[in-house]
Amino acid sequence: MEQGMWHGLETADLAQALDANLDTGLAPGTAAERLAQIGRNELSEGKKTSPLMLFLGQFKDFMVLVLMGATLISGLLGEYLDAITIVAIIVINAVLGFVQEFRAEKSLRALKALSAPMAKALRGGDIVVIPASELVPGDVVELESGDRIPADLRFIETNSCYAEESALTGESVPVSKHCDPIKAADIPLGDMRNIGFMGTMITRGTAKGIVVRTGMNTEMGKIANLIQQTETMETPLQHRLEQLGKILIIVALALTVMVVVAGILHGQPAYEMFLAGVSLAVAAIPEGLPAIVTIALALGVQRMIKRRAIVRKLPSVETLGCASVICSDKTGTLTQNKMTVTQLWIGGRGMDITGEGYEPAGGCFEGGKPVDIKHDQSLRRLLQVAALCNNATVTKLDQDPDAIKRKKSKTAVVQDEWVLKGDPTEGALTVLAAKLGASAKSMEGLYKRVKEYPFDSERKRMSVLVTHQGGRLICTKGAPDMLMNQCTYMLWDGKVVPFTATLKQKVNDAAEKMAAGALRVLGFAYRELRPQDASEVESDVENQLIFVGLSGMIDPPRREVKDAIANCRRAGIKTVMITGDHQLTAEAIAGQLGIMPRGGIAVSGQQLNEMTEETLDRLADNIFVYARVSPEHKLRIVKALQRKGHVVAMTGDGVNDAPAIKAADIGIAMGITGTDVSKEASSLVLSDDNFSSIVAAIEEGRGIYENIRKFIRYLLASNVGEILTMFLAMMAGLPLPLVPIQILWVNLVTDGLPAMALGVDQAEKDLMQQKPRSAKENIFARRLGWKIISRGILIGVFTLLAFWVTLRIRPGDPQNLVHAQTVAFATLVMAQLIHVFDCRSSRSIFHRNILQNKYLLFAVLSSVVLMAAVLYVPMLQPIFKTVPLMFRDWCLVIVAAGIPTFLMGIGSVLGTSNKKKTKWPLQGQKSIAR
Repeated sequence: MEQGMWHGLETADLAQALDANLDTGLAPGTAAERLAQIGRNELSEGKKTSPLMLFLGQFKDFMVLVLMGATLISGLLGEYLDAITIVAIIVINAVLGFVQEFRAEKSLRALKALSAPMAKALRGGDIVVIPASELVPGDVVELESGDRIPADLRFIETNSCYAEESALTGESVPVSKHCDPIKAADIPLGDMRNIGFMGTMITRGTAKGIVVRTGMNTEMGKIANLIQQTETMETPLQHRLEQLGKILIIVALALTVMVVVAGILHGQPAYEMFLAGVSLAVAAIPEGLPAIVTIALALGVQRMIKRRAIVRKLPSVETLGCASVICSDKTGTLTQNKMTVTQLWIGGRGMDITGEGYEPAGGCFEGGKPVDIKHDQSLRRLLQVAALCNNATVTKLDQDPDAIKRKKSKTAVVQDEWVLKGDPTEGALTVLAAKLGASAKSMEGLYKRVKEYPFDSERKRMSVLVTHQGGRLICTKGAPDMLMNQCTYMLWDGKVVPFTATLKQKVNDAAEKMAAGALRVLGFAYRELRPQDASEVESDVENQLIFVGLSGMIDPPRREVKDAIANCRRAGIKTVMITGDHQLTAEAIAGQLGIMPRGGIAVSGQQLNEMTEETLDRLADNIFVYARVSPEHKLRIVKALQRKGHVVAMTGDGVNDAPAIKAADIGIAMGITGTDVSKEASSLVLSDDNFSSIVAAIEEGRGIYENIRKFIRYLLASNVGEILTMFLAMMAGLPLPLVPIQILWVNLVTDGLPAMALGVDQAEKDLMQQKPRSAKENIFARRLGWKIISRGILIGVFTLLAFWVTLRIRPGDPQNLVHAQTVAFATLVMAQLIHVFDCRSSRSIFHRNILQNKYLLFAVLSSVVLMAAVLYVPMLQPIFKTVPLMFRDWCLVIVAAGIPTFLMGIGSVLGTSNKKKTKWPLQGQKSIAR
């Protein structure tokens, strides 16, 4: 029997196909044989990697191997402090990588925790409680409210049974279950109302089912398998830094060898040139780059925590910065996951209900004017039925211990002070009644419940019988079409009138109008029972009812989401809604939030099944809503968008989202409503479940990436300047402009604090008005490579020029070379410290306020003090081969150091000014043409 066909069988055929006895269950011996043959009802964790191998795997990275080589060189040079620093960098990076990978592998263990530990099974005619892991296909299982379904099973008996399946299907409310065959061959999981899925919860009623799938064959098992097969994507930052490291090492070593060879050919001592070459190599290779990247990301993570986003993997913040598509779950992410009544229809009058969430605050308006509830008998009757025919309660946070614990949690935020207990639909009605002054609590002394007639899929209604002031009242709510069949009268303008065909048509029209707006519609009716109506049989009391009106409810969008989506659009980021809810509801929410543009496409899961990969790839950019989708669909959508070249962020909160979250370039889980599975599979967790926090993460991600580019620009331009200073001097036959210890000191003074201060620099104002950068963008794109080379050349040339000028001043002085080397040393340091301010802007030093970054000012000042100490502290002068500089020397140093930055800055300002001038004639011509 194919797994997907169990829902279509008659009960007798089902028992025959599974070789099971529905009355006595499996014999213990038969169950044991099947368990040995099929295996335990557990989710496999796949191939495990030991923690030791995970840790050792962190040292395979190319940059790590290079850093280990730099450690050896530093040790041979006697630079033990450098060696210890590099070792610390290597170990810290390895520990961070190990922790990230180890936590990621916990996702399947979290998935296993959703399985029911015990189950009530029928074995040999007796009900026995056994471990759920021992269930086999053919076992008959009994379930009641609060039970977690232990395996995939086909219901054979149901009694007002509802199951909460949002974690698996995305359905926003519990769904009713029945035991009738469903003959359709290909239907979504959310429509399989006669199947119970492993890991989901029975929220109401009782049921009996026969196990059809266990372990990895269940729908939950399919998700576990998808998680195992899905590879974690390498982030653009990781990929670019690996490329950068290889390029830097090759270029730096090649230039260093050329410097050494050129020096030897021009008569410099071989040993001295070797030491200079090794020092130059250590300085030229930015071994601090991984540490600075890690620090920049870690500081970004701290800022994100303040903005309600918890980063589980450091590079994920940067990845969000280049996200071009956000695939968002609807329920609980774009919407509040709180069913809310927004419209009423009573006696031909339409009314709007205000207020959001579970807080009983709001009002009732007709035509924009408040309704006088006290004198509106029809409205008061509807509220009475809504409050009495109800099992849900809404309490304040301080009355719910579990919610209080959640609020005190460091990783979660409770946004609402009101908590629902019960069915979301009934909760919406409870809140409606409380908003308008007719809460169940206010009726406690007036009405006493006698009997409940629960909702089921056939009757599609629920009734309660209550007594009040010696009389009895039946209150009923349900699907309008079914409820109208039980009504003989209607309450119209406070008067009971016959329920004519004309009035029924008006009710139908009103219900259809609400449904067209994606509202879930319920009808309300009542009847005062006469003393002679003694029977309490359902068929006797649920007839000759008086129809009151309709309510329309919806899971409303979050208030802040619309602006967040608009911000995403301005930043060039597409938002896609992916949900298990019905297509009509999804399209309505998408329209309200501004997700669906003119010409946008909405696709159902069934339509998606009919699409080939080529068709989906062709349409992917124009599809903005996916409805009634399965976990496999979500994964397929993510893959299609990635094939189109998008960097995909996937948000979600359910088990069904986990494979797609893991497959996406960055997975985002909800912190409050999210399951442990989705959190463990994610890179980022939103502690407030707020979609707008994603926009904050995008802004942080873009800023962090630009900061990384800033200090790469700074470090490499500085290193190019150092190498060229030595290289050009050797090619010109000049003495060494810098001795080895000075090269290492320049590296220490300029590559440390200033570079880290750039990592926390403020973003430029227009950052979120730019389109996402391509995931394939080279780290040197957007003229960064040119800026590094041009500034580096200028720094090297003017440093050498300052050295040459000083060398020519006193050619006969034996201290002249030391004096010239000191001037070159100071010029190189100052040129780099001035250049660091230029790196803050993508344009020039004149486009940013140099006093804005206080950390950078402190870093530069510290570097100047350290340089001055080397020049003017007598005990340090012999070590660093320096002499004190006079005022005339400093004039030369400042001019030579400042020219590279200010020369380029003036050129940039003039270039910008010319571009503005050339635009005006073109704009004028266009306006004339119009």
